[in-house]
Amino acid sequence: MASNSYKKPDFYSQKAFAEGYPARSVFKLEEMDNRFSLLKKGFKVLDLGAAPGSWTMFALKKVGSGGSVFAVDLKDLSKNLNAPNLTFIKGDLFADNIQEAVTKAAPFDLVISDAAPATTGNRIVDTAQSEGLAELALFYAEKMLKPGGCFVAKIFQGGGQQKLLADMRKIFEESKGFKPKACRNESFETYLVGLRKKEQ
Repeated sequence: MASNSYKKPDFYSQKAFAEGYPARSVFKLEEMDNRFSLLKKGFKVLDLGAAPGSWTMFALKKVGSGGSVFAVDLKDLSKNLNAPNLTFIKGDLFADNIQEAVTKAAPFDLVISDAAPATTGNRIVDTAQSEGLAELALFYAEKMLKPGGCFVAKIFQGGGQQKLLADMRKIFEESKGFKPKACRNESFETYLVGLRKKEQ
């Protein structure tokens, strides 16, 4: 049933296409930005699991020419996505050389991750892999965010989000779970939000 509904372009999919975004996920970031004031002019943003690039495109618009976005993914970004203040690295977020390359670009004002595993249909497996990606995103945030910086990462519900939130509370002044309205009703994804990284 879920697979059939995913094939139908819903309101958010049609809106994304009309506005030139490669995927509907942009409206999840937009809602979180409206709610938590994540993106500002001049910010330096790290976008993990960036392909096809909707979050990257939205971040570029928000940070303006004085800001920059550093995007990482195993897959290429949408072909029409390029900007002088965009740096794209193609590779595995778990790989040492990718982590080294990102470290050279740090520190960042905001780390965002909409990364999701290639789903198997086995919820236990998919949820565990999602948790691993969220943990990795938090690792990047802890190492590479400026004090006062913020963090957003996708995680599948049931994927150890309470443990991750507990870890985040040690790093950020405020940490919470948030499910944007643009998430599909049948989706079990949600987001972890960390606000104002503490001084180390």
